[in-house]
Amino acid sequence: MRVLGLMSGTSADGIDVALVRVTGRGRNLRARLERFCTFPYPAAVRSAVLRVANANRQPIVSVAEISQLHFLLGELYAEAVQRACRRFRVPLKRIDLIGCHGQTVYHQPRPELFAGRRIASTLQLGEAQVLAQRTGIPVVANFRPRDLAAGGQGAPLVPFVDYLLYRHPRRGRVALNIGGIANVTVIPAGARPEQVIAFDTGPGNMLIDAVVEAVTRGRQKFDRHGRLAASGRPNKGAVKSMLNHWFFRRPPPKSCGREQFGASFASWFLMGRRDRKAVDRIRTVTEYTIGSIVYAFKRFILPHSRIDEVIVSGGGARNDFLMRRLQEELPGLRFLPAGKLGVDEKAKEAFAFAVLAYQTWHGEPGNLPSATGARRAVALGTIVPGRR
Repeated sequence: MRVLGLMSGTSADGIDVALVRVTGRGRNLRARLERFCTFPYPAAVRSAVLRVANANRQPIVSVAEISQLHFLLGELYAEAVQRACRRFRVPLKRIDLIGCHGQTVYHQPRPELFAGRRIASTLQLGEAQVLAQRTGIPVVANFRPRDLAAGGQGAPLVPFVDYLLYRHPRRGRVALNIGGIANVTVIPAGARPEQVIAFDTGPGNMLIDAVVEAVTRGRQKFDRHGRLAASGRPNKGAVKSMLNHWFFRRPPPKSCGREQFGASFASWFLMGRRDRKAVDRIRTVTEYTIGSIVYAFKRFILPHSRIDEVIVSGGGARNDFLMRRLQEELPGLRFLPAGKLGVDEKAKEAFAFAVLAYQTWHGEPGNLPSATGARRAVALGTIVPGRR
C-alpha cells in the first residue's frame, strides 16, 4: 500500500507529510519512505493550538473554540494531503490510506479524580471525517485512546516502528526523538518485541522554544542550531533544582506533555530571572533539557542494557549545541542521525503513523505493551471510510 502519514507535533509548528510504501505483515513488514514535506501552520492557527493546548489548568478557552479548531485542522490536513500529492507528483487516487495522528491538546495518562471516578484521557484534534471527505481516501486516526483503554499510557507509539527499523542482532540501540517532548526507545541487541522499553524523558524543544519566544518578544520562535544557548552561561543551581521534578524519578513506562512542561512551567522558569541575560536563560533551559535526557540514560537505560548507538530524530537533532553537549555527557555512545539508517530525522514520526495506519487497516496491533504499559497489544485508532 501507498500510505500518507500526517503528524502535528507538540511544538505545534505545522503538518509533516510522509509518503510511505508498506508491504508484508508481522516480522516481514517492510516500509520505505518515498517522499516527505512540511507545511507550517498559519500564525493564527498555531496561536489557537497553543492557546487550547495550554488551557488544561485554567479554563481560558470555550468549547466552541475547541470544536472550531477540531474541524479547521481537519480542513488543513486535507489541504496538506492535496498539496503534498501535487509536490510529490502522485495523484490522490494512487494513495491507498492516510494515517493522521492529529494535534495533541491534552494528554493525561495517569488516572485522576473526575466526577467521582478516576479517569485517564488524551485528546487529539483534527476531524478525520473531514479529511476523508475532502480527499476521498480512507483515514486511520485517533491512535492513542485504544492503548489508554487497554491500560497503557497512550504513548509512546513510535517504538513499534523503531523496532522494525533499528533492531540489530549484535548492536544495542536507543532511538532518541527530540521533538516538543523527548522520548527514547531502547532496543537491546537481538531483542524480541517484548524486550523493548520506551518512555518520554521530559521536555525536548518545547520548553526551549517557549523561552526563546518569550525572551526575544516573539522575534525568534526557536534557537537555530543552538547558537543562542552556546553564547550564554547556564545557571547550574537552577538546572539542578529543576531536575528534582517528580516526573524524572518515575520509572518507565511514562509519558508527559504540555500538562507538565508547557506554558505554566516556562512562565515559572522565567519568573524572577529578568536580570539575567536572555542568552543565559536560553542556555539554562537548554541544559535542563540535556540534563533530563542524560538522567534517563544514566538511571533507566545504561544500568540495564549494553548500548552501542543512539539514533537521533526530531527537531532537536538539528540543534548542534544540544547534540554536542549530549555527546559530552554520554561519552562512549555513537550518535547517528536517523537519516543514515533510512528515514530522515525530520520525517520519522509522520513515517511511523503511516506504518501504524497500515497495521490498523489489516487488524494488526500497533502498540508495544512493554513501551506503553498496556495490558495487551491492540490495533490502534478509528477507521474512517473514503468515498470511492
